[in-house]
Amino acid sequence: MNRSDEDAKPMRVVDLETSEPELHEALGNFRSSVTAWSEAMMSRPREAKAPARANWDLVAKWALGCVVFAGTVSGGLYQNYCQQEAAKAAAAAALAAEQQRELAAQKAKDQSAEDLMAKVDSDVAREVPSALEPLASLMTDDENKGN
Repeated sequence: MNRSDEDAKPMRVVDLETSEPELHEALGNFRSSVTAWSEAMMSRPREAKAPARANWDLVAKWALGCVVFAGTVSGGLYQNYCQQEAAKAAAAAALAAEQQRELAAQKAKDQSAEDLMAKVDSDVAREVPSALEPLASLMTDDENKGN
């Protein structure tokens, strides 16, 4: 690195007392006030401070309150859920009972229709001889006459 000529010159030591007496007085006053303040702070009576601790009573009360609140809310939600499930089960049972009644009514209707058809069938029907019965009756008559 190249240094300029100004950097190469030695620095002059400035005597503050001779060049700036007002600055020297201001700095002296500041130094004495800082020293006085430090001594006052160091010599004052101090309290022994205990380390900060958690207030466990307050924490325990808040935790218990939160647990009670959560239990109350969840209990209400659970009861509502149980009531809804019971209502669903009752509706399903009512639907099943209605379907059973409809099925029984349909069976009774079908049975009455079958009974009616059977009655009509028995009332209207007449006994029809089998196909060979007239010949068989002729043959039995002929056999009796021949003997």
